Amino acid sequence: MSELIKNRYDFVFVFDVTDGNPNGDPDAGNLPRIDAETGIGLVTDVCLKRKVRNYVQLVKGCKKPFDIFIKEKAILNQDIINAYASLSIDLKKEPSDPTDGKKRNKEGQAQGKEIDKGRLFMCESYYDIRTFGAVLTTGANAGQVRGPVQLTFARSVEPVVALEHSITRVAKTTEERAEAGGAEMGRKFTVPYGLYRTHGFISAHLAEQTGFDEDDLQLFWESLKNMFEHDHSAARGMMSTRKLIVFKHNSTLGNAPAHQLFDLIKVERVNNTKTARSFSDYTITPKDEIERRLPQGIELMIF
Repeated sequence: MSELIKNRYDFVFVFDVTDGNPNGDPDAGNLPRIDAETGIGLVTDVCLKRKVRNYVQLVKGCKKPFDIFIKEKAILNQDIINAYASLSIDLKKEPSDPTDGKKRNKEGQAQGKEIDKGRLFMCESYYDIRTFGAVLTTGANAGQVRGPVQLTFARSVEPVVALEHSITRVAKTTEERAEAGGAEMGRKFTVPYGLYRTHGFISAHLAEQTGFDEDDLQLFWESLKNMFEHDHSAARGMMSTRKLIVFKHNSTLGNAPAHQLFDLIKVERVNNTKTARSFSDYTITPKDEIERRLPQGIELMIF
């Protein structure tokens, strides 16, 4: 393990989608998420974190200390039970430390210092827990972890249009449908083009509590740069990372408010007379202009 991060970071992450659905809304028949009042496209923080988890799972193979807690077919309570088994803590017996109580409050559930040990073990074992945090109070109970890395919803720079396409299928799933003949109809939803921007925050104070270190940080930057390259599908069309702008504070608590730094980054249209259909239709504030306006104690990094 490398050293824990000692600096606060704030960052702007810009990505786009062409002829795809970046984040379907299950409450709207899986249509692309849109702000109903403004028409601005939305991608949830949960969606982006999922892609980071998938990338880490791909490159690290779910091996500790880079295992992923929130993954497909995972049984979360069983993972917490396994953590206590690895620590040789028998949750069916009375607590071994008398300061944790003479009797177990509930069989199969940790208490007192056991919870602290369980939470530490989970942070050490799972990348996404020490990065994003997790609620571990279910089942055997390993407490709650507040992660140092947090993301906002991504919002498109301009309003997006959600298109609905009719599609057909000639193959049949059952003999009854085959006998009925004809093609079966379906629907597919896409955004022709959308450029999205999200903001992120990394707390050195919370990193100290979860064990989030410099290696974890570099893996996180790598994930943001490459996660769409290994997540292609017909439904998502063409999604690409376009810019990652990082503000590194030279202190733990930070040297400037995050919103002040984010205001330095402008994403603007090159030509407002035509409909945007590619990244080249936009400009992002150049590095030298950002650096001229940087508050003291801030280092700029662009990936």
